[in-house]
Parts: sequence; structure tokens; C-alpha cells
Amino acid sequence: MLNENIKAIRKSKGLSQEELAIKLNVVRQTISKWEQGLSVPDSDMLISLAEVLETPVSTLLGETVPESKADDLQVISEKLEIINLQLAQRKTTRRKVFHWFLISLCIVIVMISVFLITFNSPYLDWDTSDPERVVVGVALHTFEWLFVRIAPIILIGAIVGIFLTRRKA
Repeated sequence: MLNENIKAIRKSKGLSQEELAIKLNVVRQTISKWEQGLSVPDSDMLISLAEVLETPVSTLLGETVPESKADDLQVISEKLEIINLQLAQRKTTRRKVFHWFLISLCIVIVMISVFLITFNSPYLDWDTSDPERVVVGVALHTFEWLFVRIAPIILIGAIVGIFLTRRKA
């Protein structure tokens, strides 16, 4: 809501992200993060943003609230707090999904390793007089060769990632 309003009003005023950033004395990436919904401006910055865009703060927040309220700053602060909590929840959810992806990746690598160790390259005993069978054997050998060299690096990286993304108590 806020991110879409900032972007729409900025564009309607004919301002680029860079121009708006200069007027607000921030870097362009800050404007980009606001418009992508990755962060939100604090209450003072929100007021400055409304002044630069020549629009009420309530319009930026997506409401049609009378501007004469005495507790506008409190309302803005509460809305920003809700937005910050939502952003924190999204970040936590992404971290959990990534954490479980890394765990799954480790499990898959271990399962493939066990499979390769158990069956010990069965294609080596194949009759190589059939060219199609040779191609399949070469493909399996290439997969094993790459897997044995790359899987340990990926496994170590995934284990480190699991520890870095675990929930901190």
C-alpha cells in the first residue's frame, strides 16, 4: 500500500527515484527499497516525503483521513509499526524457508552419495558394444565425476548456511 502509493505519486509528479532521493537527502537505493516494500520511511521522513511530493501523509498511507487531527504523528507511528512488523514477519518466513531448503539439500546430497556408494558404478560392467548404452554410461560416469567433486563443497556450504539461518533464541 505505502510502497505503491510512493511510486505512483512520484511518477505522477514526474520525478525519478534519483531526483526524489536528492530532494529528501537520501540515496536512490532507499527510495527503491521503499517502493519495493523492503523497508519503510520513519515518521519524520514520511512527513518530509509528503512535503516533497506535495501530498498529505494520509494519502501516502492509503487513507482519506482529515488532516486536522492532532494525533496524526501517533497514527502514522502506529501504521509504520504495523508495516515494520509485517516486514519482520516476511523476513523471518524467508529465513525459515531458506533454512529448510538447505536442510533438504543436505539430505538429497547424502541420499545420492549413499546411492552411488551402494551401487558402485554398475555401468562399468555393461556390454559396450551398443553405442547408445555407451553414451548412457558416459553420462552416468560424468554425473558421478562432477557429483564427487562438487557435492562436498555444496554440502559444506549448506551446513554453514543451516547454522547461519537457524533461529536465534
